[in-house]
Amino acid sequence: MSTASPSFLQRLFGRTDPKDSLMPLYHAIVAEGRQPHWYLDGAVPDTLDGRFDMIVAILSQVLVRLQEQGATQESVWLTEVFVDDMDGQLRQEGIGDVVVGKHVGRMMSALGGRISAYRAALAGEADLREALVRNLYRGEAVSDAALTHVEGALRARWTRLGGLSRDALLAGDIG
Repeated sequence: MSTASPSFLQRLFGRTDPKDSLMPLYHAIVAEGRQPHWYLDGAVPDTLDGRFDMIVAILSQVLVRLQEQGATQESVWLTEVFVDDMDGQLRQEGIGDVVVGKHVGRMMSALGGRISAYRAALAGEADLREALVRNLYRGEAVSDAALTHVEGALRARWTRLGGLSRDALLAGDIG
C-alpha cells in the first residue's frame, strides 16, 4: 500500500486527507480478499489478476452497501483509496509513468463494470454465478464446488454487510 505523507501545507495548516479515515475499511477489504479460502476452496487464480479480481468483488459489495446507506462521498473516497493503492502497486512492479495511467484506467473500467454486475446479481436481477465466471474467473472453466464456495461466501458477506450500521462499516467492520 502506498501511504503518502502529508504535504507541507497540510502539515502547516493541520488539514488531513478525509480519505485517511477510510484506511481501516480498505485494509479490511484487502485482508478479506487475500484470505486463502478464496484461492484454495474457491479456485480463484492465485495471481496478480486473481487477487485484484477477488479484492474488487469484495470492494464492489462494500461500495454498493455504502451507496445504499447514503454514504456517497465516503464511497467516492474509498474508490480513490483503491486507485491510489493500485497506482502504487503498479509503480512497485516497475511500470512506468507513461503506462500507469492506462493500467489504472482499465482497472477503473473493470471496477465499474463489476460493481454493476455484482449489484444486479445481489439484487436478484442477474445470476451471480454467471457474473463470477465472467469477472472473477475471466471466463475460464471452474469446478461447480469452487464456484459454489465463492458464491456462498460472497452471499454470506453481503448478508453480513446488510446488518452493519454505516458507522461500523466506515470504521472497517465488514462482517
